[in-house]
Amino acid sequence: MLESEVIAMRTGSEPVTARSPLRMRLWLSLWGTAWALFGLVAFSMNGRPGWAAACAVVLLLAVVDLGVITYRMRQGPQYQPGRDVPPYEPDHGDGRPRGPGPGTDGERPGRGRNGAL
Repeated sequence: MLESEVIAMRTGSEPVTARSPLRMRLWLSLWGTAWALFGLVAFSMNGRPGWAAACAVVLLLAVVDLGVITYRMRQGPQYQPGRDVPPYEPDHGDGRPRGPGPGTDGERPGRGRNGAL
């Protein structure tokens, strides 16, 4: 099969209206950054270096996550198949075929409409 003949197919039975969680991750990492910064300052001022170090690690992770999120958001929307691409039945691992067969009408391959070879 040539690359130009590849048929787009959805990768499962996910909803057509599925949305990316990047905005939610952005707000959660901003929230985590604010609290980690607050904890770092508060614990540093109160003489708790262990807790301040823990908050610094959380702050570092939140800032790295913010960088990854903004990078992915700036990449723009990736290809998502449209409504005209049907989902397929996921593989159940027991070897049974997933669909009605190679024919579009469910007939056995190699046979005509009347069943003759």
